[in-house]
Amino acid sequence: MGTLGKAREAPRKPCHGSRAGPKARLEAKSTNSPLPAQPSLAQITQFRMMVSLGHLAKGASLDDLIDSCIQSFDADGNLCRNNQLLQVMLTMHRIIISSAELLQKVMNLYKDALEKNSPGVCLKICYFVRYWITEFWIMFKMDASLTSTMEEFQDLVKANGEETHCHLIDTTQINSRDWSRKLTQRIKSNTSKKRKVSLLFDHLEPEELSEHLTYLEFKSFRRISFSDYQNYLVNSCVKENPTMERSIALCNGISQWVQLMVLSRPTPQLRAEVFIKFIHVAQKLHQLQNFNTLMAVIGGLCHSSISRLKETSSHVPHEINKVLGEMTELLSSCRNYDNYRRAYGECTHFKIPILGVHLKDLISLYEAMPDYLEDGKVNVQKLLALYNHINELVQLQEMAPPLDANKDLVHLLTLSLDLYYTEDEIYELSYAREPRNHRAPSVFKNYDLDQDGYISQEEFEKIAASFPFSFCVMDKDSSGA
Repeated sequence: MGTLGKAREAPRKPCHGSRAGPKARLEAKSTNSPLPAQPSLAQITQFRMMVSLGHLAKGASLDDLIDSCIQSFDADGNLCRNNQLLQVMLTMHRIIISSAELLQKVMNLYKDALEKNSPGVCLKICYFVRYWITEFWIMFKMDASLTSTMEEFQDLVKANGEETHCHLIDTTQINSRDWSRKLTQRIKSNTSKKRKVSLLFDHLEPEELSEHLTYLEFKSFRRISFSDYQNYLVNSCVKENPTMERSIALCNGISQWVQLMVLSRPTPQLRAEVFIKFIHVAQKLHQLQNFNTLMAVIGGLCHSSISRLKETSSHVPHEINKVLGEMTELLSSCRNYDNYRRAYGECTHFKIPILGVHLKDLISLYEAMPDYLEDGKVNVQKLLALYNHINELVQLQEMAPPLDANKDLVHLLTLSLDLYYTEDEIYELSYAREPRNHRAPSVFKNYDLDQDGYISQEEFEKIAASFPFSFCVMDKDSSGA
């Protein structure tokens, strides 16, 4: 959704997930002086990590970074150093090198250690690879080149008869049920509630509808992995990134569904009732701190196929339009989504961000900082900054939503949101509900006595007679004179 309205300067009160009534307003508090800028969690975390990394934080060669990761393990495979560098390297390395190339470098180090008869180094290398497999196993499941290189590494280890090493770098367990379970974890829906439901969802109160939309949104959001964000950075788009594509499709589907729910009603009064209901849904979404679905719902209500419905809007109370205005200000792109960022930063506990805004931030950061410094060293600060921004989003997936979903209703909502209409089809429905007004939007409409949208010759002559001067002479005999 684009800019929805003009943003206000006043900062908003923090939202803490309170359950106010349907007429609750987004309140603004005034201030006489600007608030001091507070560092974000990502900035604080990055500073702490830079301190812990010491000299490496200023930049290091790729070989030095790999060696430091390997030396993080002791002879028993335990981490003897802070694992932050490991996390950053294994999650963000594809910014500078592919996973297969990284493993190839590690394999070359293993070969060198064999030639130098350094079994301790060989063991630490295997501990490092085991950590990679254990913590980021999905890379080995999804990256064919990495899988192929891993097979070469396994063959190398087997050829040298190190059974312990072979066991450490075993990847067969990746496809086991216990490993795959992490990928399919979902929040649970309540299967005990059985009841009849309607595809029009008339039976649902705004609170229940907002909770089920939030259930679907969170289920989609938590599927996005660290690797998905990294793929997005590397490719600069969501193409061939199924989890992000599904998340975006859900947001667009909700926005379109809101439009169709309004346009499905035959009279202006009924359409206004649906419009008002979705304003209340938006309020509940804001209280749930689900900003992504809130953006989708407000985007649907502000779509031109709905905003053009003048007869419908005439039945919408002033206080509802006021709430809509406040919502559009909250979500406005003005000053780089300043109002949203302030409100989002003040929210605690469960919250769902506007994914598009944060993806834009990632791309901006990625393009603003070079991969390498002037001396050819890897820009570790860039890796840290990107890692911390992504990690903030991933950590939100661990926060359970404060809601209970009905399985049957979730299924029906999913089916409804999967229905696709083109923009032309939606506008066709909009114009069918309220056709264009072809009447002349000028003073002449006052002289359209039969209200047919046209000025007849007789009506025109009456207009001319009302003026004290002649501005047109009718050629009644068609003589051309």
